[in-house]
Amino acid sequence: MKLINFRLLLKTSVAIIGICASSLYAYADTPNPAPTTPAVNKDATPTTPLLMEGKHTLYQRVITRPGGVISPDPSSENSKPLEGFKVFYVYQRHKDAQGKEDWIQVGYNAQGHIAGWIPADKAITWAHTMVGAFTNPAGRERSLFLKTEQDEKQLITDPNLAQKAKELTQQALAGNSQEVIAMEPANYVDITKNFYLLPILDAQQIERPSGPPLRLLHVISAPAQTGSNQVNASPANLRNFKASLVFVMDTTVSMEPYIEQTQQAVKSIVSRIQNTAVKDNFRFGLVAYRDSLKDNPGLEYETKVYAKPDFSKPLDAINDSIASVHDAKVSSKSFDEDAIAGIKTALNDIDWDQSAGRYLILVTDAGARGADHPNSITKLGIEEIRQLAEAKGVAVFVVHLLTPAGAKNNDHQKAEKQYRELSKYGTAGSLYFPVKGGTPEAFAGVIQSISTSLLQQVSNTTGRPVAGLTPETKDAKEQAMEKQLQVVSEAMKLAYVGKEEKTAVPNVVSSYTTDRDLSNPMKKSIEVRVLLTRNQLSDLAQALQIILKTGLAGRTEPQTFFTQLRSAFAAAARDPSKIAESQQIGGMLGEYLQGLPYKSDIMNISEKDWLAMGAIAQRTILNNVESRLRLYQEYQSHPDLWVNLSGNTDPGEAVFPVPLEALP
Repeated sequence: MKLINFRLLLKTSVAIIGICASSLYAYADTPNPAPTTPAVNKDATPTTPLLMEGKHTLYQRVITRPGGVISPDPSSENSKPLEGFKVFYVYQRHKDAQGKEDWIQVGYNAQGHIAGWIPADKAITWAHTMVGAFTNPAGRERSLFLKTEQDEKQLITDPNLAQKAKELTQQALAGNSQEVIAMEPANYVDITKNFYLLPILDAQQIERPSGPPLRLLHVISAPAQTGSNQVNASPANLRNFKASLVFVMDTTVSMEPYIEQTQQAVKSIVSRIQNTAVKDNFRFGLVAYRDSLKDNPGLEYETKVYAKPDFSKPLDAINDSIASVHDAKVSSKSFDEDAIAGIKTALNDIDWDQSAGRYLILVTDAGARGADHPNSITKLGIEEIRQLAEAKGVAVFVVHLLTPAGAKNNDHQKAEKQYRELSKYGTAGSLYFPVKGGTPEAFAGVIQSISTSLLQQVSNTTGRPVAGLTPETKDAKEQAMEKQLQVVSEAMKLAYVGKEEKTAVPNVVSSYTTDRDLSNPMKKSIEVRVLLTRNQLSDLAQALQIILKTGLAGRTEPQTFFTQLRSAFAAAARDPSKIAESQQIGGMLGEYLQGLPYKSDIMNISEKDWLAMGAIAQRTILNNVESRLRLYQEYQSHPDLWVNLSGNTDPGEAVFPVPLEALP
């Protein structure tokens, strides 16, 4: 049994070569039929890969097993060793004299760049680009990888699942488990920062005697590399752990007392640690936001960066930087403000890469202006900005001031729902902290408690204690908050240690696992993502643009929406006849989204559904489409999120593992 420690595989064990814009497989719950094997013509070089059976745009691909070779023709002569976990397109299939497939001609991309021939028994069919991405293991048990599908099914359906999983974990750690062949690493490897490949070959929903169904995943992993399996970063490494805490503050009218309390909290912490060793590990920042200047021209600014965390400057430099922050002198026209714009500015303009601990605290007394508002600055919704924060590895806290004004405007309940969703962070849950009554005094206690607790966690991580940061006696509310912050801090530490300790991958070609924590299935352990290239995401964004433009143009005559949509898509389609036959929007988007295991807002909408839902529901759908479109544009604008695995200089071939929840 080997302990998995997934690491960056760019130069060692994995390469994806040229995944073209039309190659994303339409996931199905049942296995694909074996592809038809055409006659081999060794004298003619094919220019395009073989299509998957029953597909019109999706090409066959394989992943190589360790120990294979590659040859210029279907033979072992003149062959060269080929490392495992290379991903190729299939151009031709060769059969031996007995009719058994023995060699496969493969290419680096879909443009006819042939690599050679590989033995068929060293190739694993990868019929889609779904991959697994570990969630941060802080606050949950590590995933187990079992030898057979039957082993995994028996485990998932065991009435005493949590106890059985605990026993298997103990056996695996002791090295005497027959079923467990690998375990998730104790450290965390962020797939958006240190890319790794965990291809999902198959997935199925398994019903259980009690509790929610679990998703059984058939995965493959890369060959073993040297590395650590435990959270055992050296004290020297941990002393270099740095953290940034950025306040994103509503600075509209009436916020002056809270601005002053935040300034005081920062000064207090700076004064407390200024002469301690931990002063080099912690920095503050502050971003202010108001609202759109289009309908509030007197607000002075929409967003403004007052201070960035800067480890090259003294700790107390923050005090001067934020001394000039003040509230607006004119009122906004609506109670809601554009909190999403403030968060986006903080995510984009702050250099988060300098810190392992990445904390953002939103301070507001109002709800967030929605993406559907005509003067939304970003046109992003709550889910989209949460996805961007997750991609940056930033934990978002929300301190919500429940003021009488908010109650008068019936804003509290709606805003709470928004902010609980925005502040979801792994197993810690929602980092949402309401301030009852919304008084400056009550706020001061909450903001001081969160800030000092985060600093305490950094102090503990670095081994540089600061006495008296947090009170020894805490009430139930403070204890609950501290427990959440410990999970967040542990998550940041595991990510840091995973990077510093250079985690490794086991020599496990095939195994079975589930996407949930076996001790608590409500917690997600593996997130299913779809590997998209820049070209693919561009195509998807273009498709959403067509839907949005057609939907907005057809608001006065909704009965023409589908007719116009078919025409627009047919003009750009390879097979216009298929578009004409489409009865649902998903059929027009193409094969690469159909059947993926996620709940889509738009895929299953038919013309009848569209007309029946009415103008308000139609507008909601289009707002969601626009928010997703903006999210894809944000993904495209951040080059640090994209990985080029093929060595190809074409930026369109760089890949990003898009969460299923981010699909339209």
